[in-house]
Amino acid sequence: MTETTQLPILVLGGTGKTGSRVVTALRARGATVRVASRSAEQRFDWTDDRTWGPALAAVSAVYLVPLDGVPTGPAFVRRAVDAGVERIVLLSARGTDVPGYFAADDPGNQARLDLEAALRASGIEWTILRPGWFAQNFSEGFFRDEVRAGELTLPTGAASVSFVDTEDIAAVAVAALLDPGHAGETYELSGPRAVTFDEALAEIAAVTGRQARYVPVDPAGYTAELIARGLPELDASMWASALNGIHRGLEAKISDGVQRALGRPARDFTDFVRAAAATGAWTA
Repeated sequence: MTETTQLPILVLGGTGKTGSRVVTALRARGATVRVASRSAEQRFDWTDDRTWGPALAAVSAVYLVPLDGVPTGPAFVRRAVDAGVERIVLLSARGTDVPGYFAADDPGNQARLDLEAALRASGIEWTILRPGWFAQNFSEGFFRDEVRAGELTLPTGAASVSFVDTEDIAAVAVAALLDPGHAGETYELSGPRAVTFDEALAEIAAVTGRQARYVPVDPAGYTAELIARGLPELDASMWASALNGIHRGLEAKISDGVQRALGRPARDFTDFVRAAAATGAWTA
């Protein structure tokens, strides 16, 4: 597979945090891209397999972003193989195969495990990305509104997190989609250092002047509060399960996946803050 791949590369979740960046980077290298999501021109819905065939028609490779808790991933992999897809790059999660990293009954993690197993048994070229927590959660995701409001409340104690920049995730994904040498690799991705939430908020304040404080809370109480706010119980439980790795200190680990895949260090959290601030992430 080369930079001028003739058949399109299908990017699922192509309007999301990593998918949108994968699309931009693929096009910069001359690849033809088919963007698919529930809201894209090429409609794709994990819960409606009638949308799978048109999305998979005549594509060479797939950047696969699963929907949390939906167990249809293995069936999609089989459809992709039958459609002639040559390579799949999967966005999974760090800790997926580590006992205790997620709650034992977490359907999201079980779905990831099943999908990884299906990919490894597929008979085509595959690469698995296992990133830790995204730095962009502060600027365009789960934490942004609370940061802007001045108080970030989480059940994560005083733990540190080696936040990974989604620009790095996209760069590794594109390398795996276009370049040789990545087939059969599982890349665990993190930033180059771990920071506490207090430190992360201090860095944002130093660049933007927007002050926010971190408030650690009890995990059980936090889940109950999410449900009380109207979040479905299953979604609240999966969110709490995802935060468990931080609370236990497991997300402080520094992983070498970016270095192994790209031959360069991962982007630092400070670089992320400066770039996000320049776009008005916390002030616009």
